[in-house]
Amino acid sequence: MTPSGSGTRVRHLLLGVALGAAAALVAFGWTRVRERHAISRTARQERSALSSHAITGEPARAAPLDIRSLAGDPRRESILRGHALLTATSDSLPRYAGNALRCTSCHLDDGVRPHAMPFVGVAARFPQYRSRSGKVDQLEDRVNDCFERSLAGRRLPLADPAMRDIVAYMQWLSRDAAPGGKVRGQGLDSLPLPPTSPHAGRGSAVFAARCASCHGGDGQGTPVAPPLWGPRSYTIGAGMARVRAAAAFIHANMPRGAERTLTAQQAFDVAAYVNSRPRPDFARKADDWPKGNPPPDVAYPTRGTSPPPAP
Repeated sequence: MTPSGSGTRVRHLLLGVALGAAAALVAFGWTRVRERHAISRTARQERSALSSHAITGEPARAAPLDIRSLAGDPRRESILRGHALLTATSDSLPRYAGNALRCTSCHLDDGVRPHAMPFVGVAARFPQYRSRSGKVDQLEDRVNDCFERSLAGRRLPLADPAMRDIVAYMQWLSRDAAPGGKVRGQGLDSLPLPPTSPHAGRGSAVFAARCASCHGGDGQGTPVAPPLWGPRSYTIGAGMARVRAAAAFIHANMPRGAERTLTAQQAFDVAAYVNSRPRPDFARKADDWPKGNPPPDVAYPTRGTSPPPAP
């Protein structure tokens, strides 16, 4: 082979490498453009999502509080404070919140995410008879239920400005709800029982593979996710301590960014595992469902007896 022929081959080889690299950069750049476009589109959707329930009757999926929508509202400052309290509860109200959770640890995305117990419409659903208390509860009673049970704390006085602000935010989110406060995505998703009974051992393996990266291998939480058991988590009297409720929440909302990728069986198994772990007690748990008929997945006995069958 002549030197000139060898040089030509080298030049062709270098040219091919350069063209390949350029093509790769173009492809990479186009991918990033598409990603940025998708992110921008999602951001625009999220910015407008908080008001979308007024049009569709659905709670928004994920939206920050849009301060512009409060222009002219005489309760603007109270609504903003309520939003801040719900999103930083243990920091803002350490005398009343007893663990590391915040209200939006369960009521996700500022309380507007469907199938994550959204606050949208809740103000229109109270007063409401609740079988767990056996009486008609006001919205403030329901808020205090969460403070005592889910936040392992104590009741917020009804006259406390913080209670007024929390209720103001919930009322604002419910401003366009239909009579009765019924909205799509209300409460938790309906999740049928799995083919086999929930198993904590299987749930432990799923937790390690799909949940521990956010909640920690020991379940004690990380900067991006709350503790799921132990002294800094919810009490045995919280709704999330019921396996079926926890499974429905997990299936619809976890892992964040990959929702509904767990099967119903996996969600039930993880719920069984998480709720088999130690957690704070709830002193008045025996008084729950005073008229009987507690849900079958309640993890403790109650004093209430089932009413006699109708004649």
